[in-house]
Amino acid sequence: MGHKNGFIFTNKSHTQKGIMATILGVISLVTLVYTVAMSYWSAGDVPEQYGAAVFLVMIFALVGTVLGAISRTERDKYYFFSYLGILLNVLALGGVSAVLYAGAYAV
Repeated sequence: MGHKNGFIFTNKSHTQKGIMATILGVISLVTLVYTVAMSYWSAGDVPEQYGAAVFLVMIFALVGTVLGAISRTERDKYYFFSYLGILLNVLALGGVSAVLYAGAYAV
């Protein structure tokens, strides 16, 4: 009596909102890392566009977190991208919060 090798066929797919949340999370993190790195290399003398970019990062991360949470409620789907999108967007929001905290209490 050996173990049968069988295939399990399913019609599950990844959620589109979860994939979009992951894309927004990647865009947010890449933009945030870029703006912080450029600000560091220019010794804090940065154009105003970097502030606008970080503001957009915050908006994208909020939208991505909501999309990830909504996509998690769908039934009979794979949730990998939902969880990954939530994680990436929460990291981006944490990064924006750290930048704002550091800027508020800088010496």
